[in-house]
Amino acid sequence: MRYLTRSRIIGCGMTRPATKTGLLATDLMNQALQSALASAGVRLRQLDGLVAVPSLSEPHFMEAHYLATRVALLPSKGVVVRTIDTGGAGPITGLLEADRMIRSEGLDLVAVVAGDAVSSLPSDVFLERADAGCRNPDGSSKSPVIPHGYDRIAQWQISTGSVTRPQLAMASVLMSRQAARHPLALTRKGLTLQQVLDAQPVGEVTGLLECARRADGGAAIIVASSRFMKENGIPMTKGPVVLSGGEASGPLYPPSVIDEEMFSCEEAVQRAFEASQLGISDIDFFGLYDCFPICFVRAVEAVGLAPKGGGGAYVEEMYRLSEAGGGKPLPPDVFPVNTHGGLLSFGAPWETPAMYNIIEAVEQLNGTANDRQVKGAKRALVYGNGGIFSASSVCILGKGTYS
Repeated sequence: MRYLTRSRIIGCGMTRPATKTGLLATDLMNQALQSALASAGVRLRQLDGLVAVPSLSEPHFMEAHYLATRVALLPSKGVVVRTIDTGGAGPITGLLEADRMIRSEGLDLVAVVAGDAVSSLPSDVFLERADAGCRNPDGSSKSPVIPHGYDRIAQWQISTGSVTRPQLAMASVLMSRQAARHPLALTRKGLTLQQVLDAQPVGEVTGLLECARRADGGAAIIVASSRFMKENGIPMTKGPVVLSGGEASGPLYPPSVIDEEMFSCEEAVQRAFEASQLGISDIDFFGLYDCFPICFVRAVEAVGLAPKGGGGAYVEEMYRLSEAGGGKPLPPDVFPVNTHGGLLSFGAPWETPAMYNIIEAVEQLNGTANDRQVKGAKRALVYGNGGIFSASSVCILGKGTYS
């Protein structure tokens, strides 16, 4: 008889985010997978599950099956692989799916893999493919579709008085300063507010330095059942446990009239909190999706770091504290958010970056984040956003034995 089990992230692997590596997305995914397996101390053939998210630069039918076949995980009896496509929310959705595969389907060891080489794509090809993903079929979408979609929402938020143009720019400044502490981040030097505001415009209230940093990269995690860990002598304290998750959905592209109905992050967060019977005061680290500053501001409010309509003020408060300290990164205990720099500054290989949120959360809970470490971190919340506020996926991770 199988006994009840929980799932833990026992291994992480990633390639260094980079520009124009010339590698295929599959190669980056495989490198990250092999690194994650080594980190977990397990072999490829011990996997009985694999979840993958699609790439933009090297799209394949049934991505997970393609990758599993390429790395020689398939053919093999008893192995289940699945492709997840919720855009940038994909890695978090993939983690939740791995948890379900373990708790509900009896699997024991599942890899979640993402990777892309969008920086190596010619700019015109990248733009064409990115536009196609979220374009309104009525022809009303303006290219580049995704930046302009977020810019429309940012304009609306400014018009409601909940955020100001400088506060949006401050989010990019903060993330650049966070990234400066991470040895693998693309951004190595903090930005100034004037640099962000003076950057080339890509929308009416959005500049180039307020867009996720296009990059090549791969990342993977290994999720194990407590049963597998016990049977293989892996300490039950290795890696954080998946405590709960929540998902919610919005339209693929912004409606003609923007209002609160289109947003889904708050709903996903609420579901995750309810499932774990936890709240904002129980979370020590936050990995929040920040493809554009308005996404970060909305996420700050959704998780409860600021009240509704107060996300911009929270960003400004953190910025002012950083300025008072000479423009340096804030102490992690003061600003325990995206300590790696997020999409805006760490690097954003299309649908991969939420996996970086997960990996940073694992390092925080393992106590291995060095000068980025939040003291005594016991629980973390990670959030991924797909499309233009189209998909929200949230997972809460915990440190401890948890039977």
